[in-house]
Amino acid sequence: MVGYNPASEEAPITAKEAAAAGSAAGMVTRAMISPLDVIKIRFQLQIEKVSRDSPSGKYRGMWQAWHCILTEEGFSSFWKGHVPAQLLSICYGAVQFASFEFLTELVHKNTTYHSQAPGVHLVCGGLAACSATVVCQPLDTLRTRFAAQGEPKIYPKLRKAVPMMYRKEGLCTFYRGLTPTLVAVFPYAGLQFFSYRVLKRLMGPEHTEAKGNIQSIICGGGAGVISKTITYPLDLFKKRLQVGGFEEARMHFGQKSTISMNVALH
Repeated sequence: MVGYNPASEEAPITAKEAAAAGSAAGMVTRAMISPLDVIKIRFQLQIEKVSRDSPSGKYRGMWQAWHCILTEEGFSSFWKGHVPAQLLSICYGAVQFASFEFLTELVHKNTTYHSQAPGVHLVCGGLAACSATVVCQPLDTLRTRFAAQGEPKIYPKLRKAVPMMYRKEGLCTFYRGLTPTLVAVFPYAGLQFFSYRVLKRLMGPEHTEAKGNIQSIICGGGAGVISKTITYPLDLFKKRLQVGGFEEARMHFGQKSTISMNVALH
């Protein structure tokens, strides 16, 4: 069950338990999808059209990009930035799920709304994601830069990347794209929790634990597809902002966008 549920026969989980569950889920998911995430980031940062009919772009399709990255950078490149990515997933999952549990319980105990109502999940999910975003934005920026850089690497290790970015671009660079991220993450997370609750209701009651687990997987996947599709343009904008000032690491990837720091922070 996601969110505070007063009707549950089991004891409600604490904020610490929700944080631990969110961290574990984020860690496992991140390890599994990292190769696809690296390809997605490369696609998002390519100015040229990603298409077989557009030979000017470095990446022209999923399988071509996979082969190109594997050939030029090696198999381990699909886990570029995995350390900051894992830290991001653990931190983000902990803050988001703990905040969501707290907010849904707060709404249920202090308002006339039920904690399991889809509308409550929409608002609480968005607010929980915003709080997690503010806390974890520096890790997200580091993850994007590691995944975006080609060979030779500008940032060889995480412990070198942080002081290099700070000395060259200042503290604000770690929060590049924060505003569009917040604009995107509220509807993304809100729609994700909202869609999950609606899909769970449409699929009917869980008669067995096995059926309940299958329903959770289907509903979670469906909710993710719906929310990501709607908010994807803002995610692309965020990625472009996060690599501003980092063009030298992408000199072999085709055209480069230039976005000023003023735009990046607003």
